[in-house]
Amino acid sequence: MMVKEAGKESAEEKGFRTPGLRGAQTTTLFRAVNPELFIKPNKPVMVFGLVAITLSVGYLGYLHAVKENDQQLYEAIDSQGQRYMKRKTSKWD
Repeated sequence: MMVKEAGKESAEEKGFRTPGLRGAQTTTLFRAVNPELFIKPNKPVMVFGLVAITLSVGYLGYLHAVKENDQQLYEAIDSQGQRYMKRKTSKWD
């Protein structure tokens, strides 16, 4: 038999439950459908995901900026015979 020190009780003996949904009574189906509620956070995976998403969004922004600057210009002549430079556009613009 273990001897307990005076004044030191475990959380279960005091009637406290585990915080969050880990201590809740749930079904196996609920745990299978919502694993993110029961799995402890993995910091290296979170950092990798944050870096990957940031780089992806940055790359898409870079491609958009390059496309904006790369639009070709051509020389157009209006009905009065004046020449001016005009950007090529598509039917979708």
